[in-house]
Amino acid sequence: MQPTVIRKPIPRRVQIILGFAAWGFLVLVWFLVTRGDLLPPMTLPDPGGVVKAMARLWVEYDLPGNVFQSWWRIAQAFFWSALVAIPLGLLMGSFPLVFHLVNPVAAPMRSMPITAFLPAFIALFGMDEGMKVGFLFFGMFFYLLAVVVEEVNKVDHALLETAYTLGAKVHHALWLLFRASFPAIFGSFRILYDIGWTYVILAEMVNARKGVGYMVEAARKVLDFERVYAGIIAIGVAAFLFRSVLAALEDRLFPWQRPVRRQPEPSLSSNGS
Repeated sequence: MQPTVIRKPIPRRVQIILGFAAWGFLVLVWFLVTRGDLLPPMTLPDPGGVVKAMARLWVEYDLPGNVFQSWWRIAQAFFWSALVAIPLGLLMGSFPLVFHLVNPVAAPMRSMPITAFLPAFIALFGMDEGMKVGFLFFGMFFYLLAVVVEEVNKVDHALLETAYTLGAKVHHALWLLFRASFPAIFGSFRILYDIGWTYVILAEMVNARKGVGYMVEAARKVLDFERVYAGIIAIGVAAFLFRSVLAALEDRLFPWQRPVRRQPEPSLSSNGS
């Protein structure tokens, strides 16, 4: 009997089956809990009611339009985060002077709960669209900055030495570091979008008229928890779809970043002897 191999890859079909099995188990537990009246129906509605609420959100409350509005806010914050964090992180990973100047401020910010800053953002920027995008930017920027610095530091110093030997200037070396580290940085964009979807709900609970967070908050105010759970599921589905798009784009742009699949070792009995 062959022992279990750590990190042994499994076929794609098995991965899909396991994923559906996990979700099926969760839905089954949900169904049994609601059928057994273990929790009040207002607290945890049954799956059938949530499915009907999802259909109502699609038809009566413009679910696609609200999902797009939430995505657009995340996309704006993502753009500005990348525009600032990538050059700054490149400089921090390249020059210790810049790192020790910026990191004492940036490092503590990664440990602070972003939700605590929401009142400050409301006081500074009001409750309009700029506040929501700025709040998301604040939540995404410091994570991406740390990733950029780490990936730049991972680039083999031999590449720089070779470039300098060939007569490269400082801007050439920075461009080399950027090109060498960007594939790994791009891989972090999926987590960055996940962070955006996590915080956009909180941002949209403040003076919003569109967005999935607004839909969830509006349903909560009238105690329509079927719509609340439907909105939460819609957020999860939307985040999964955008994450899948980024993963497919990463595979297309940087195929060498894919995990190396181990080939099965030849059996001793297959030598023909």
